[in-house]
Amino acid sequence: MKKIVFFISCVALIMGCSSNKKADYSWLTSTDVRVAIDETFEPIMSEQIQQFGLTYVDAGMKPLYCSEDSAIRLLVNDSLRSVVVTRPLSDGEKKKISAAGHSVSWSLIASDAFALIVNKQNTDTVISVEELKDIVNGKITRWEQLSHGQKKGRLSLVFDNSSSSTVRYMRDSLCGGAQLQGNVFAQGSNKAVIELVKQNSDAIGVVGTDWLREGDTVLPNFDTLPVKVMLVSRTSDEGIRHFRPYQYYIATGDYPLVRGVYAITTDPRTKSMERNFYFWLKGQKGQLIFCNNSQLLPTMPVTVKAVNVH
Repeated sequence: MKKIVFFISCVALIMGCSSNKKADYSWLTSTDVRVAIDETFEPIMSEQIQQFGLTYVDAGMKPLYCSEDSAIRLLVNDSLRSVVVTRPLSDGEKKKISAAGHSVSWSLIASDAFALIVNKQNTDTVISVEELKDIVNGKITRWEQLSHGQKKGRLSLVFDNSSSSTVRYMRDSLCGGAQLQGNVFAQGSNKAVIELVKQNSDAIGVVGTDWLREGDTVLPNFDTLPVKVMLVSRTSDEGIRHFRPYQYYIATGDYPLVRGVYAITTDPRTKSMERNFYFWLKGQKGQLIFCNNSQLLPTMPVTVKAVNVH
């Protein structure tokens, strides 16, 4: 009889200990907004986060600015549930997220251009996508090889880092998926690229256009910058027009170095601060911030007016 009582007591004790280890469901009521953001968009996304935080005062804004590759890896591994990047998820990435029991919501929230910049003392400011392709394939390594080149000497192309969205764009769109070759160098960040070009007249820098803004509004022109922004055409054909990455030329499709910007979330909650931020970016308030405060082109319709200046 004593053995039976002892056995029951032990079972009760074990069950009591197990019941104390409750699952952590605190994330269901969390108001934190943990979002990984392609560092190319840090200038404008900092403004989006600030304005969202002022509207939703209970939101705990916790942005992580990193490479696109790192952001997507964090999302797929369920380390966080929201990202802003320049590509949709691949089928393999979606399957991994689905296998973990989550679904994916995504939306195109803007179009972004990256700019090619050169030193203020450089007179060569015209280039084509064909020539850019030859630079990253290692076929063009000197300034005099450019069709509009007047400068002589070694040409180098500098970008932020090897896992950035800019490098992925050049690798996939210009190199057919192959690695970049020739005189191409990583500097670590968009800021570092700009600083190097300011000091080096032999370099072409590749930066997110929004990093060139000096204030809180769209640049009316690039003339006041400490670097020159190159004119870019699709081909090197004689008489072809070249364009700079203004919102207008992004909208008309004349500027060729353009990619989409996507907000992606796997947050399963229908009502949460992370979901609110996702809808903010694709909604009127977020779209107006893109339109009025950045070089990015929003997805909402924009009005173009002809103005005569006397």
